[in-house]
Amino acid sequence: MNELMGQGGDEDYMREALRLAKKAFAAEEVPVGAVVVRAGKIIARAYNQVELLKDATAHAEMLALTEAEAAVGDWRLVDCDLYVTKEPCPMCAGALVHVRIRRVIFGCPDIRAGAAGSVVNLLQMPSLNHQCEITSSVLHDECAAILQSFFKKQRNLKSRSEDRQS
Repeated sequence: MNELMGQGGDEDYMREALRLAKKAFAAEEVPVGAVVVRAGKIIARAYNQVELLKDATAHAEMLALTEAEAAVGDWRLVDCDLYVTKEPCPMCAGALVHVRIRRVIFGCPDIRAGAAGSVVNLLQMPSLNHQCEITSSVLHDECAAILQSFFKKQRNLKSRSEDRQS
């Protein structure tokens, strides 16, 4: 599936973001995937690569924005939509406002650090120069399940490691 052509809906694009989240999971990264869509076509794909790149800013959203900017030939992404499996953090939300993304569609909320309404809503702050449309809970259960599975696996690994040291 190289491109989802013009007829793709929110769930189709989120499925592609989920496919990328699975790649992150396999790479032992927090499983978040993101795609940027412009005129019905995916122009950027990314997944978390914080551990791989040893870069705290290498979130799926940030990497997807950089790729989309290259595809568009401008840092402004006014006619683009971002699909991401988990609600953006404050860093990513700030970048989304800065590049003027039209719409942010996410799968599951981040109740600890979500910046699209769960903890704070940076995407729609009236005092900022741009506000993004927000659509939440697209394929919520699937997006939440991969994160829950990842963190359960991490806890089990930590527990086994602690047991061996005892």
